Amino acid sequence: MTDTPTRAGFIALIGEPNAGKSTLTNRMVGAKVSIVTHKVQTTRTRIRGVAMEGAAQLVFVDTPGLFRPRRRLDRAMVAAAWGGAADADIVVLLVEAHRGLTDGTQAILDALKDRISPKQTVALAINKIDRVKAEVLLALSEKLNAAYPFAQTFMISAERGHGVDDLRQWLAQTLPEGPWLYPEDQIADLPMRMIAAEMTREKLTLRLHEELPYQLTVETEMWQERKDGSVRIDQIIYVIRDGHKGIVLGNKGETIKSISQAARAEIADFLGRPVHLFLQVKVRENWLEEAARYSEMGLDFRDGNA
Repeated sequence: MTDTPTRAGFIALIGEPNAGKSTLTNRMVGAKVSIVTHKVQTTRTRIRGVAMEGAAQLVFVDTPGLFRPRRRLDRAMVAAAWGGAADADIVVLLVEAHRGLTDGTQAILDALKDRISPKQTVALAINKIDRVKAEVLLALSEKLNAAYPFAQTFMISAERGHGVDDLRQWLAQTLPEGPWLYPEDQIADLPMRMIAAEMTREKLTLRLHEELPYQLTVETEMWQERKDGSVRIDQIIYVIRDGHKGIVLGNKGETIKSISQAARAEIADFLGRPVHLFLQVKVRENWLEEAARYSEMGLDFRDGNA
């Protein structure tokens, strides 16, 4: 047995939409637990990925991107993001190197002073460093550190992995001492039903990113374990208009078929066993105003009133 004390705690990744929070979570955990697309605002719930670094257990809270909310769903997502940050032991602000200090990032910096306890450790991670020159990076780092007293600054590329090991090691050393929060082999605390729904929603977003607005959600209606070790998963795709249903189905059902195949392959790979996936598309005009839909996404419907 080693004498090294165990450490564990929650790490909240915050930032504007598309800053790379989901990509970083997946890179840290070493498995795909968070939806990654080129569309902004795709992460709706606080997905926790669990990573091990030596004797430390790092629990990542991948929050929705922080932006100016307009609809109930937006407000619930932003409330979930700040809630995840307020509950965390360490907060990491991700800023895109090539975009610099945007109005959105400035708004987050201003809000940090009000919403984050002085006892919490806040670090800065400048992401996508491969897109800019070194002098631009240094100038941006100086500007951001002048705006907020970050405990540490890291230059990373979440996509390529540059600088991620340094960040992970620093997080492991900085977390409080204490027992692990999850079994060592557990990589995410979301129920498998929700992870499967997220994977299907990612495939929908990737396939339909030009055509389909954000007004769709996926729910796992049934999860049936079979004797042969496989699993049957029935999911419903909710859209708000008949026209959207036609887009999801595609000509002669070709679109839904390819989405189903891609989602099934990824879920099966994640679970490590065969999957039988059945998708249905239903029109629910008011799902954005239904509390049950928010609960299914891990959001608080009441937060949308704020």
